[in-house]
Amino acid sequence: MKKAIILLLTLFSISVASAQENPSLDDFGRITLNTFIPDEMNLPKDAKRLLETKLTQVTSSKGMGGNSVNPRFIITAAVNTLSKDIISGPPIMIAQNISVTVYIADAIEEKVYSSTTIDLKGVGTNEDKAFITAFKRINPRHPELENLLHEGKEKIIAFYESQCDFILKEADGLMSQEKYEEAIYNLSLVPDVCKECYVKCYKKSGEVYQKQIDTQCLSILTKAKGIWSSKATSDNALVIADILSKVNPNAACAADAKILIEEIRRKLRADEKARWDFKMKQYEDKLNLQKEHMRMAEEKSIRDDEMRERQSSRDFEVEKLRVDAYREVASEYARNQPKKVTYNNFIR
Repeated sequence: MKKAIILLLTLFSISVASAQENPSLDDFGRITLNTFIPDEMNLPKDAKRLLETKLTQVTSSKGMGGNSVNPRFIITAAVNTLSKDIISGPPIMIAQNISVTVYIADAIEEKVYSSTTIDLKGVGTNEDKAFITAFKRINPRHPELENLLHEGKEKIIAFYESQCDFILKEADGLMSQEKYEEAIYNLSLVPDVCKECYVKCYKKSGEVYQKQIDTQCLSILTKAKGIWSSKATSDNALVIADILSKVNPNAACAADAKILIEEIRRKLRADEKARWDFKMKQYEDKLNLQKEHMRMAEEKSIRDDEMRERQSSRDFEVEKLRVDAYREVASEYARNQPKKVTYNNFIR
């Protein structure tokens, strides 16, 4: 068995394009496994595609499939041909006995978390069809595969619980470097089944997010003031309106942005104020919409007695909006990452 694992893979790349081009907010906060079959296995193309599909069905059956924004954890397989027989025809047939060893692993730390082997038999008019016949016999809900997922999931949970302090410390380091998106992304990868660590990382995400919008607000406000002080014209006022529209209403300097808005308005002529007011109305509408979402969330939280029993405070829905805000930052970071990740010397 150890020799078979050694031969499985010395170098491979896993494509995460679909996950990073269209990351879902729901992919954060849960454990997901990336399906990967290495090219080094030299399976026929159609057979490889079927095996990938079967492994994806295995993870999806337990809610661990989908487009993962985290390429760290994978489900993969090694295929060994135990015997091959030629059956005289017509037509001549090929019968193969094969073993498929399925692995769940941490591809970053190069650790196998769980594995199981399934013996299969396939018959076809050629080797490709013999493999396909065999892979069709894989039952995604086979008890051995369900045990594989359970064990792998427990190991992943244990990983996050043991690494929680490091994840939080790393977030502090990234925040000090103003790498806010990366910090929030890393924090958002902790699954909610790791309750204690998840809560700590959620709180840290709020701290990082606030620091991010405060820093952005100061940068925006400085730029706007510089433009206005250099040339207080109506054209520049409209440019500033577009710039200030990017200020998050929850940022610390949002009040200062409003002061600048009023200062500019007072200095504009009547005809210029009309254009300025139109621009600022768009900005105010955006703020009011955000406030309305928060108000509705608070009201829903107060009205819903059942929900109130399940939550520790009346702002469950408000917290959900905050979680979505953090995960949107994480999704944007994921979209901007390289579309292919390469792991060296993965399984030893």
